[in-house]
Amino acid sequence: MVEIKVKTMAQWASEGKTPEYLYWVGCMGSYDDRAKKITRAFVKLLNEAGVEFGVLGPEETCSGDPAKRAGNEFLFQMQAMTNIETMNAYGVKKIITTCPHCFNTFKNEYPGLGGKYEVIHHTELLEKLLDEGRLKVKDNDFIKKNFTYHDPCYLGRGNDRYEAPRKAVQHTGISLKEMPRHKENAVCCGAGGAQMFKEAEPQKEEIFVYRTREALETDPDVIITACAFCNTMISDGVKHFNKENEVKVLDLAEVILKSMEEPEG
Repeated sequence: MVEIKVKTMAQWASEGKTPEYLYWVGCMGSYDDRAKKITRAFVKLLNEAGVEFGVLGPEETCSGDPAKRAGNEFLFQMQAMTNIETMNAYGVKKIITTCPHCFNTFKNEYPGLGGKYEVIHHTELLEKLLDEGRLKVKDNDFIKKNFTYHDPCYLGRGNDRYEAPRKAVQHTGISLKEMPRHKENAVCCGAGGAQMFKEAEPQKEEIFVYRTREALETDPDVIITACAFCNTMISDGVKHFNKENEVKVLDLAEVILKSMEEPEG
C-alpha cells in the first residue's frame, strides 16, 4: 500500500492545475479521533488507485448541515455561501464526501444558492474503482468473517443510494448478511438531524441501542458503516451490549483496505 499523499487545492493551484476531485473531509473526518482513521483509510485507497484529488485544508469549514437541521437557516446560508465562493475560486466541479450529511447538503441544498457540483459519496467512488480494477483485493482471512451493513439515512432513504456500498462489498468477496430492516426500511442510528449534538428525548430505549441490537442479531464479526456519525452511534451500541471485544464497527473504506492486505503466511 502506498503512503498517504495529500495536496491542498491551493497547492494544486500554485502548479497551475486543478485535480479531478475535491475531497471534502468534513467536521467529523477532520476532528473526531475515530473518524480521522476513516479519512486516512479513504485517502490511502485514493492514493493506491491513482486518483487526483485535493483538499481545502485550513480553508475548509463546516458544510452547514448541523446549523440547517437545528433550524438556524441564517448560519447555514452564511456557511454555504462562504464554501461556494471558495470552491468556485478553485474551479471545483466534482466533490467526494465520506459524510452522507455533507453529501446531502451539497447535492440538494447548495444548488439553490448557486453551488452546482457533481457530488459523489465515497461508497460510490470506491465501487467504481473496484469495478475498474484500480483497487485489488486479496483472498485473506478478513473477508471470510461475518459482516452486516447499516444504511445511513442521508445516503439511503434521503438520496436512494443503496447499491453502491453493497456492490463494493461484493467486489471484495465478502458475503453480507442483511438485517431484517435494511435499504428503504433501515432504522436510523439516532444521530441525524443534528441529534448528534443534543441529548436524546426521553424514551424506552434509545434508537442507537435498538439499531445495534438488530445488527447483533445477524451474529456479525464486523458491522459496516458508511457514515462517521453512524460509526460513532453503532460503536456506542456495541459497547452498550459489552460486545466491543467481539464485534468491530468499520467504515466501508476500512473494510476495503483490510481486504487488500496480503494473506498471512
